[in-house]
Amino acid sequence: MVLASLACPASPARQDEPDYQVGTAPPRLLLRPHRLRLLQRERSRQSMRWEQLHALVEGRAILPEPGFTLALYYRVSGDAHAGRQAVGWALSAGGDLRQLALVMDWCAPLMNEAQIRALVTRLEAALTAPARDSVAETRSRVLAAIALADHRPHRSAAELKRVVEEWWKGKIVSALALGKPILRRDHYPLIELFHALRDNLDIDLREDARWYFKDLPIYRLVTYYPAAYPGAENDYRIPVSPEAEPDLIASMLSRAADMAMVAYEPNAQETQFLQGWLMQDRYLMRHPFGIPYEFLWANPYHPGLTYHSLPLTYHDPRFGWLFLRSSWDDDATWLGWFEGTLQVFRDGEPRRLRADKSAEPLPVGETLVIPVAGRTRLEIPEGARRVFLVGLKPDQAYEIEADDEEMREERTDKGGILPLPPGTRGGLRLRPAAPPAR
Repeated sequence: MVLASLACPASPARQDEPDYQVGTAPPRLLLRPHRLRLLQRERSRQSMRWEQLHALVEGRAILPEPGFTLALYYRVSGDAHAGRQAVGWALSAGGDLRQLALVMDWCAPLMNEAQIRALVTRLEAALTAPARDSVAETRSRVLAAIALADHRPHRSAAELKRVVEEWWKGKIVSALALGKPILRRDHYPLIELFHALRDNLDIDLREDARWYFKDLPIYRLVTYYPAAYPGAENDYRIPVSPEAEPDLIASMLSRAADMAMVAYEPNAQETQFLQGWLMQDRYLMRHPFGIPYEFLWANPYHPGLTYHSLPLTYHDPRFGWLFLRSSWDDDATWLGWFEGTLQVFRDGEPRRLRADKSAEPLPVGETLVIPVAGRTRLEIPEGARRVFLVGLKPDQAYEIEADDEEMREERTDKGGILPLPPGTRGGLRLRPAAPPAR
């Protein structure tokens, strides 16, 4: 009796632990019943997104991701010829694990037993290989594990458990808690992974770092350069990048991430601002790479909020990021300080500045950014509502003395950013504070 009573309290906890066994019915990956019905309605209505995808597939255009595009086209239209083309690609030239998993999940009704065995072997071999743990590879391994759920259930469950408990909780969440920008800005693979796990295991990974994901839609909005980039097919919004030339593939995946994020949590205020940003036809992706993502994730019937009401200053002391805009118009001035890099977008192009060399204050709207560049005396001009000092030592206490004020001590954030109190004007002296006596 004593042993039984001691064992009882642990039982509910064990029952609440996920067993990582996939019990949903195919298609399991990204095309759960609600989304598939939405896409089939788009086809029936001959929406412009469907018509663009239809024209590319029926016109036999060169498809950058043939497995993904043809399998999606088959699953929505029922066109078995397109589905068999996707299967043929997967069994011959297909080397992309993500696309192999999507073909396996979406085109299974068209495959015979030999084809299924061949594809199962390839997916299982990929999961047997050592994991390199990038976000994109981890996403692909999760999709492969779910696609194998009916054929290799133990292998599938083991991989899903490893990703959730070792990779996500043990590496990603712990790094975010320490202020390490481990996820960067390339969020599309992560959002696909979120959809796959929540759709099939009812696990929402954001709950382990809710503070990070709450502000993520706004962060994504302020990390686009203001001016649109005119492409051959459509206009593009270009995400911030250290590269001088715009990367249109990265731009398309960034838009796909925004749309997939809205689909994941459509009713949150932050994602409704993102939806308002997305639903402009001039940015609708018509490129053969972008249109399957556009068709898969866009929901033109979901109302959005105007992003013009959002603040023009975004400062995140946890990661040491500062992003500013003079307005939400395309001709705005933009400034970004992140990971020790200072960029300014003005007159249609970004410029990367040396924070240790630039000494001139940088006005962005009513905000002023001053690269300290090793100086100990600064002059704060009139007219700025907010002032940020950048280029200081990260997480360092500084003694600050403004004209006609007593000395005070303040600490920089993870990126060496120091916001000055409103109203600071005139001369300013600063120096690193002495470490406290032991």
